[in-house]
Formats: sequence, C-alpha cells, structure tokens
Amino acid sequence: MSLSASRKNVPQDVVIEQVTKNFVCRTLWSEGRPCLEYTSEEQLREIETYVRRQFDWDLYDVFFTAVPTLDEE
Repeated sequence: MSLSASRKNVPQDVVIEQVTKNFVCRTLWSEGRPCLEYTSEEQLREIETYVRRQFDWDLYDVFFTAVPTLDEE
C-alpha cells in the first residue's frame, strides 16, 4: 500500500485485510459488521494511527467496534 492512500480509493475490505496482516489481531463479525479484536490498549492506538496515516480512515469507520482479547482460562 502506498503511504496516505486516499480513502475513496481504498475499499473497507482492503483496510481490514492490511490491519490483520500487519498486526496480531482478529476481525470478528457481528450481524455482518466487522469488529476488531485487539491484544492491548497500546496495540489499539497503533492500529488507529496506522489506519489514519495509511488509508485516511477513522478506525471506527472501518470497524463497527473494537474489543480487547479475552484471556483464556
């Protein structure tokens, strides 16, 4: 992806694909809407910055919501 790709030229699916490719996170689907599962608050901030800088999208325009990973017990 080129730096600062214009939002109108980058489909939401591509942004989701690049986020999951570049970060250890998952996309969960709720009623057909993508939800980001992240591992830490720091990672969430990094993903927000990445999406803004690379694609000129707000994270919550890409993902319906973001939730922390639940610890397995």
